[in-house]
Amino acid sequence: MTGIGGGVELGAQAARSRALAVLRVRSRALAVALLPAAAAVILLAGGSTGHLVGGGWDAARWAVSVLALLVLAATAAVALVVARARPAVTPTVAVAEESAPDLYRMVRDLADRLDVPAPSAIALTPDCDSWLEDRTHPAHGPPPARDDDDLSDPVGPARRRSAAAPVLVIGSPFLWWMRVGELRAVLAPVVAGTGPAAHPDIAAARRFIRGLDAAVAATSTDGRGPLARAARGGIGGVSRLLLRGCRVHAAEMERGVAAAAAERAQAVDYGLRIVAQEQVGLAYAGWDRLLTRVALPAWRMGRWPSRLDVGVVAALTELSRRDRLAEGFASRLGERPACDLLEEPGLMDEAVSLLAARLFHGGPAETGPDWAPVGWEEYPEEVVDRAWRTDAARLHRVLDTLGVRRAAEGAAPGTDGPTLSRVLDHLTTTPAEAPVPARDPAADADPDATPDTDATPGTAHHATPGTGTATPDDQATSHPQAATASDPQAATASDPQAATAPDPQAATTPDPQPLTTPDDQPADAPATPGSADHSNDGNGTEDDDDDDLAGTTPRGAALAAGLSAQLAREEARTQALASGTAPPPPGTASGPAATGTALWDDRALPLLPLQPPRTGREILTAHITAMVCCAAMDTAGATPGLDWLDGPTLLVDGARRADLAPHVRSLVETGDPAPLRAWLSDLGVRPEKPVRLV
Repeated sequence: MTGIGGGVELGAQAARSRALAVLRVRSRALAVALLPAAAAVILLAGGSTGHLVGGGWDAARWAVSVLALLVLAATAAVALVVARARPAVTPTVAVAEESAPDLYRMVRDLADRLDVPAPSAIALTPDCDSWLEDRTHPAHGPPPARDDDDLSDPVGPARRRSAAAPVLVIGSPFLWWMRVGELRAVLAPVVAGTGPAAHPDIAAARRFIRGLDAAVAATSTDGRGPLARAARGGIGGVSRLLLRGCRVHAAEMERGVAAAAAERAQAVDYGLRIVAQEQVGLAYAGWDRLLTRVALPAWRMGRWPSRLDVGVVAALTELSRRDRLAEGFASRLGERPACDLLEEPGLMDEAVSLLAARLFHGGPAETGPDWAPVGWEEYPEEVVDRAWRTDAARLHRVLDTLGVRRAAEGAAPGTDGPTLSRVLDHLTTTPAEAPVPARDPAADADPDATPDTDATPGTAHHATPGTGTATPDDQATSHPQAATASDPQAATASDPQAATAPDPQAATTPDPQPLTTPDDQPADAPATPGSADHSNDGNGTEDDDDDDLAGTTPRGAALAAGLSAQLAREEARTQALASGTAPPPPGTASGPAATGTALWDDRALPLLPLQPPRTGREILTAHITAMVCCAAMDTAGATPGLDWLDGPTLLVDGARRADLAPHVRSLVETGDPAPLRAWLSDLGVRPEKPVRLV
């Protein structure tokens, strides 16, 4: 224990010395601001005593006094902004003590074992992390009531506020996946941080840093006039200068606090902490996979899964069955889960799930007709089936705008509906067609070549200026967010025919997530050059579009451009409808407790977007995959399903079919439908039969 105590003391001393260094920066800034005032006092005192007399001294007194007043006014303005600026607060779901008495009891017992103050409150965050957050700023509201508060205390509420302990924020996936002992071991070093946080110097240094950071954020907005903009710029410049002076000391102070807390926590469940850290990494992997592969498709369809944390357990259990490295993790499920520490875990999971939808997707704060919760048992029908049929409907609408026939000449009556054969025939590359060239292939087409029986005369199958929806402006947007960020109205006006196409659901239904498999584009793949923005350089060259659609056929390139433009228009209409409604009051949410959203900007949602924009080829592949799945469901008896690790999946006779992706890529990249047709024939899918769309 001597070594542990020595480590704690060394870490605490390092943190305190760095905190004093931060406070010295504040003191030096104040001293510099008072220098003109001190010089003015000296000059005035010298004139009143008859020592500093004469015209030169009088001019100096006036000049220095005016300068001192200006500097003092500027200093007061900066100090007022720093003091009144509201520090950012992490959006969380508050956990009242009456809704989780066992959890509060466990945290207080842990604080007693560590000999540190107990956290003032507990909150949940939809993330795989835990930390302490200081919410003692007056803008955060009154401090939580404590049993040992003395209302007759003469020091008043200000002293009690400054002495309040920070709030313990716990990642909700930890509660549902970890066992009680593992959660206690994970929270031990976090709770131990309340000890250094209670030191007056460290607390004062942290308040100063948070105030400067909040002042920079408050002055970053444009003022209403030139004077307001100049004042904001000056105050923001001073705040940034002070932040740069404190940056190194603040970082070292936090390292010292973390080192002291880690050393103190070694005395609590040290052996169990090693196992618990493995669970932290596993929970993070399952949570990330669940959000990107399962939750994101539902959010895009206007549905938010109401049991995300339960889904984490299901996803990690499925992972333990597939991964031999995780075989031992399933045996833990017999122990008491940490969510049993909550009185109503279902309601708390629902509140956290809604907050996750807001943070990662930007959904509304309350449920409504276009933003409804969905249970896991309803997910295949409410999300997967609707997503595929919405994509298929969009695919056929774009084919209509390109002038592609509903059925070939001489086809049987009743086959002019939305069929998979229409898509396959249109994307099939004939021997007379050249690969994707840099110029218009129709200009050099062989007059003796076999004509396209699926397209009307004059239909273009490549993305060139003036070919319906496949314009450079349409190709310039491969994702809805890219178009609305530049000019939402331009996206709607670029194609009047498609914009007026009858589609009542497209105005309120965002683009769903495509069917994915482990071999497809990974959910956390970084954005490739040209995937986020495709712009014309003004000289007739489109390098980004060429990079995006270089692996497709001319017809595929035109279809991908049309789909990208259609998605941009739908997203623009959705945002226009959302902007026409009044935003909900801050801090409102459904569930057992209100989310702490009063001090975070809910106008800049999503705060943490999950995925980069998709390229045109990815959008085309997703829509063709959706059309294939719709045909399989309507003609071969397949059903939509949910895979906890890969999201929407196609089930044939109850078994998952994950071999569709390479056949679709072959059609998109080479225009060869043979592999996909063989796959369809093996399943008994009839591509010539019309499918049901939304």
